[in-house]
Amino acid sequence: MKLWSKGTANTEKKIEAFTVGRDREFDLMMAQFDVQGSIAHVTMLGETGIMTAEDSKRAVEGLTTILTTISSGSFSIDPEAEDIHSQIEMMLTKAIGDAGKMIHTGRSRNDQVAVDIKLYLRSALKEVKSNALALFDLLIEKSEAYKSVLIPGYTHLQIAMPSSVGLWLGAYAESLVDDMELLKSTYSIVNKNPLGSGAGYGSSFPLNRSRTTELLEFRGLHYNSIYAQMSRGKTEKLTSMALASIAATLSRLSMDCCLYMNQNFGFIGFPEELTTGSSIMPHKKNPDVFELIRAKCNRMQSIPNELTLLLNNLPSGYHRDMQLTKEILFPAINELNDCLAMMHLMLSSLQVNARVLEDKRYAFLFSVEAVNALVNQGIPFRDAYVQVGKMIEQGTFSFDTSKGLHHTHEGSIGNLCNDEIKKAMQKAIADFS
Repeated sequence: MKLWSKGTANTEKKIEAFTVGRDREFDLMMAQFDVQGSIAHVTMLGETGIMTAEDSKRAVEGLTTILTTISSGSFSIDPEAEDIHSQIEMMLTKAIGDAGKMIHTGRSRNDQVAVDIKLYLRSALKEVKSNALALFDLLIEKSEAYKSVLIPGYTHLQIAMPSSVGLWLGAYAESLVDDMELLKSTYSIVNKNPLGSGAGYGSSFPLNRSRTTELLEFRGLHYNSIYAQMSRGKTEKLTSMALASIAATLSRLSMDCCLYMNQNFGFIGFPEELTTGSSIMPHKKNPDVFELIRAKCNRMQSIPNELTLLLNNLPSGYHRDMQLTKEILFPAINELNDCLAMMHLMLSSLQVNARVLEDKRYAFLFSVEAVNALVNQGIPFRDAYVQVGKMIEQGTFSFDTSKGLHHTHEGSIGNLCNDEIKKAMQKAIADFS
């Protein structure tokens, strides 16, 4: 069954296979949302008199039954059906008769797919938000637990100044705050209704688009029917940019973990069951999970560019090119959720070396502390810098850390501001509803 079939010649099989592509695979991911969109549409058709109240009611009841089938996991797309839309219309018509053939009234597959994608992405962004928030909470928890454990900080991969495990983990927690700001902005754009725009030029039926917006709990409409169609592709691209931002945070954290668990660093470790071994070297505890998170998240950061190349030279209106956005974006959403879950699993079992700075190789880590101590004695900073530099060159430098370090400004190792970072996160996610 094809929604566009006129009952004449059949499409060449090779053309059909090429144009359908992987649609059935991704249509199954959108099945529940397609039914939800159809329920809202036929409810509106019944209220406006475009369908009779009786036919509308029967269609809603039939669609609700199909939704139950989808939720149970027993739903599938018949080989004779072109896509999810024709499958649902076919099932509904079989269940309730000719009233099922009316659910496409005032609608095109273009706006049907557009609303399916909006609903799917709205749900997906909420799931990503929840997984990212769980990782954020863990990072804050670990940051507080290890805020007094000092480790070296680096610039240019050279020993720089004292840092702490708490400061390091808190940095990635705050990075997720910015990622959530971007995700929230994307969610706001995703949460607009394109249904009723038809093929991009509206309908001669007196549709009530505000009503379907209300029924589907969108925050507003894409008013202009042409732009409602143009939002397809743009919505996916903006979503990919938000996902890429989170992926960048995970990739960088993964790289740090690979370095810091290396024997030459030895700042952190993980239980043997969370690492992998070597086929010939019995001592190995490889960071395969972090390496794969790094690789997957680096690849995810290419998706905005891939969507740009797909969409960049398209004029207004619908084009079949849009079909490919699903196979580019949808798998990446699942992969990002997997990476967030695996990062949470790994960091839940984080082991920390509290004696890192006892190693003499980190002696110069306190050179700035020594300069600042001289400044506190009244020596101008530039003179103090030269004086400490000469001691380092002559091999006479030392610094007494027994009295501890006193870094007190906001965001320093003595004042992590984790409570403020938590407030910022709560503000960032407040509009997800």
